[in-house]
Amino acid sequence: MTPALIAVVVVALIALYLFFVIIPVRHWIAAMFADVHISLITLIGMRLRRVPPRIIVDAMIQAGKAGIDVPADILDAHFLAGGNVIRVVDALVAADKANIPLTLQRATAIDLAGRDVLEAVKMSVNPKVIETPEVAAVAKDGIQVKAIARVTVRANLDRLVGGAGETTILARVGEGIVTTIGSSEKHKNVLENPDSISKVVLQKGLDSGTAYEILSIDIADVNIGKNIGAQLQTDQANADKKIAQAKAEERRAMAVALEQEMKAKISEMRAKVIEMESQVPLAIAQAFRSNKVQI
Repeated sequence: MTPALIAVVVVALIALYLFFVIIPVRHWIAAMFADVHISLITLIGMRLRRVPPRIIVDAMIQAGKAGIDVPADILDAHFLAGGNVIRVVDALVAADKANIPLTLQRATAIDLAGRDVLEAVKMSVNPKVIETPEVAAVAKDGIQVKAIARVTVRANLDRLVGGAGETTILARVGEGIVTTIGSSEKHKNVLENPDSISKVVLQKGLDSGTAYEILSIDIADVNIGKNIGAQLQTDQANADKKIAQAKAEERRAMAVALEQEMKAKISEMRAKVIEMESQVPLAIAQAFRSNKVQI
């Protein structure tokens, strides 16, 4: 084999490598046979931008088979923005099969917001049940009531971007339970009609501004807690007792101090009397010396 022929073979092999490996011909052919319109130049541009053409083509084929038109440039931009192209297309297909209105723009926005758009679509079809932690509140008769609620929610795709999450729902439901129990005259009313809590809480519109729509609130468990009223009265009585003891101790200390003060004054007066008594003989002697007193 002549050197010229060897050079031609090497150039041909390099050309074939560039054509089949660097240039995504295989993906272009797959798109063409799947009746997905995407140019070879577009695929080469994706490869230069380090966007995997296989992901974009597979997503477009999946969407095309489901009858959804998904432009390649939008998927390309979404991948460059850090989004999950396959999950977005899966969500679009699932929403289309479930007759849920979901546009490509909203799906990409939900995905870039950090939420699972496919899970949101599934949650719109099959609502999710979240359970609140045990919420304790005190009725007007002073008896503590503990309740656990199960909240059935459905994802609201229109408010999924920027809407509050499950934590806010649980906090609002807990607040509503506390308010409802606290406004009950007797704890027995809550035990007899636990569904009254659900009705009152559900009427408050707790899903406003959240990414979910509350379908129902069901009280799963209600228990009696402590007698807070009696405990508060006992604590108040103990506090009053301690205050009275402190005041009595203060009065005793004042009496002891007064007694010590009186003893000190008496001792001082006794000292003065003794001093005066000691001066009497001196005064008598002085009187004799001055002949003021004669015997």
